[in-house]
Amino acid sequence: MSYLQKLGLGQASYDKYPCVNVPGYEQAACQGWERIAKTLQEHIATLQTDTPLIGFECYSGLHDQEIERFVEAQVPQAQIIYTERDLFLSPEEVDRLIAPELGGDDPIFGRISRLKMQDFFDPAKHKALQQRIAERSSELWIVGPGATLLAEPDLLIYADMPRWEGQLRQRRGEVRNLGADNRGSGGKPQYKRAFFIDWRVCDKLKRDSVERWDYLLDSCIPGEPKLVSGEGLRAGLEESCRRPFRVVPFFDPGVWGGQWMREVCDLPEGPPNYAWCFDCVPEENSLLLGFGDIQVELPSINLVFRHPEQLLGEAVYGRYGAEFPIRFDFLDTMDGQNLSFQVHPLIDYAHEEFGLRYTQDESYYILDAEPDAEVYLGLVDGVDPEAMMQDLQTAAYDADRSFPDEKHVQRFPAKTHDHFLIPAGTCHCSGKNSMVLEISHTPYIFTFKLWDWGRLDLDGKPRPINLERGQANIQWQRTKRWVEPRLVNRIEAVAEGPGWREERTGLYQSEAFETRRHWFTEAVDHHTEQCSVHVLNLVQGEEAIVESPDNAFAPFVVHYAETWIVPAQVGAYRIRPHGPSQGKECATIKAFLRVNA
Repeated sequence: MSYLQKLGLGQASYDKYPCVNVPGYEQAACQGWERIAKTLQEHIATLQTDTPLIGFECYSGLHDQEIERFVEAQVPQAQIIYTERDLFLSPEEVDRLIAPELGGDDPIFGRISRLKMQDFFDPAKHKALQQRIAERSSELWIVGPGATLLAEPDLLIYADMPRWEGQLRQRRGEVRNLGADNRGSGGKPQYKRAFFIDWRVCDKLKRDSVERWDYLLDSCIPGEPKLVSGEGLRAGLEESCRRPFRVVPFFDPGVWGGQWMREVCDLPEGPPNYAWCFDCVPEENSLLLGFGDIQVELPSINLVFRHPEQLLGEAVYGRYGAEFPIRFDFLDTMDGQNLSFQVHPLIDYAHEEFGLRYTQDESYYILDAEPDAEVYLGLVDGVDPEAMMQDLQTAAYDADRSFPDEKHVQRFPAKTHDHFLIPAGTCHCSGKNSMVLEISHTPYIFTFKLWDWGRLDLDGKPRPINLERGQANIQWQRTKRWVEPRLVNRIEAVAEGPGWREERTGLYQSEAFETRRHWFTEAVDHHTEQCSVHVLNLVQGEEAIVESPDNAFAPFVVHYAETWIVPAQVGAYRIRPHGPSQGKECATIKAFLRVNA
């Protein structure tokens, strides 16, 4: 029996390219380098100056050669400043600048950077370029990261890049890090440097300049660039905040990955498996905005930066700042393997070691499971910490020895709709043959692997084990006696009405967000109370529709396993079965922040 048949689904209906259409701005975007050039030239012709200054601000991860070819075609007299070439410190000096925040030889972890773009500038070059700009006698373009810091442009184009697309380019050896000469140095070291340095530095400048953008350039698809006016972009972000919406999910293979998502989400053949789906991680996902028949792709974090209070809610924004603190993602081990046995850092450790304001509390909601599925959660009663760490140490460094997990780690059987809560400091992993909807806080790379079942990663190399960091965070009292009553299926009835019932399914009292499950055959009302953003997933049923009781937004259709976001400012909304699900019981899982706790 196929996964779709087992779930009672007629066909794969998961939408991999959700888009927010922007009414009234159908002509705000254009496509192709030739059309973009004409649009910019027409704009430049309207400027009231004979020596216009054009700023071309760039995010990390762009194909810089493509941008340079375009710019040089527009400025045949070659009045161009390239910031990374003409303004930045040398790559060697940049390496020394960022070294303290990259954690030395640690292949994964560093510290969230407090650097600013100006720190990458060579002071002497900066002074000379400012004089050159002031004395210019013709059109001048400033191109690259930090362009807006050299002078106030007469026309400002922001060339943006979603982090996920940037990562794919890193893996393919196509791009380099900020101020670096490391193209082709490898996806993992480039990702680490981008995570701790590049994205933080670029985001600070992005937030400071977004109001001044005349245009945003989308070059995610090489050779098929798109340009949207700043006015259209800002209208699109505002439209997204007034209604439920989805970000663009992305899928990735992994050594333990399974086959469920390939069928249920209708994914292409090619990769050996699909391990992850990140379908609500606004820091890395894209947001598609529709302008007539053109869809512009931009980082969904731009929405968080532009409308943090409207999106997150006043209390959540006050606590977390302009960060999206809830993550939904999938972990597919159906016909796959166990995840790595792991633990997440406690809040004090996360703050001191990595500069984080909060840590990765999480939970596993089981979307689907085979009869032999298990979740590893907590430790066995009477566990001996010293003996367990010794066994982990031996397994990590002796290829002929494995970790006797049955001696130290507690397992629980897992079935569809079970919910396992995983506060930081709790040892855990999903076993094979389960489909997990992981609901968590967002600092998502801070996982300390304790044991990886003696296997190699897809690149043929061992995945790093983090025993020292892990040991510093394991809560040894979280054995079966402690875990089972607190973290396994803590399901409580909350309310019910005609055709619906609501349950509280978590999370643990130390975790800052709450999850609620609704079962419904009729319409069920929800309300953000303007306090916290809601994130939901349709965990049962083929199709549902999200509506506004007062027609504040257009009806929004969701399908099985799709995650969607309801901005805090939306307030009231209603969900009911739709299409093939009418007359059948559907279920959603909803997460929000406990702002009144």
